[in-house]
Amino acid sequence: MKYFNIEYISMATGLFLFLVGLWGIISQKNIIKIIISFSVLDTSIHLILVSIGYIRNKTAPIIDGVVSKTDAATKIVDPLPQALVLTAIVIGVGVTALMLTYALRMYSENKTLEINKYKSLKW
Repeated sequence: MKYFNIEYISMATGLFLFLVGLWGIISQKNIIKIIISFSVLDTSIHLILVSIGYIRNKTAPIIDGVVSKTDAATKIVDPLPQALVLTAIVIGVGVTALMLTYALRMYSENKTLEINKYKSLKW
């Protein structure tokens, strides 16, 4: 059971979801499925960043009665990866909303979501 630490499981899950999202972006022809695959890929990157920032036997970066100011550097986790992931989640939601808006507009003009049917997008 030594090799089944939570950081390894979350890293492997993140890498698996990254590959699934990348495969979906490359292989799908439906625009909605491509957008969903992008969201899966985005979420996998968040999971990977959080698992990289995780340190075993450390606590949240809150200085209170449990963690004093003198030993805070040795007992808390770096909050930067968590802050980056929170920012990336907000940006990802905005980008996904923008992609869905473009998909809705493309559907209203061409009445299809199949990417091969759009002749105006070709060179």
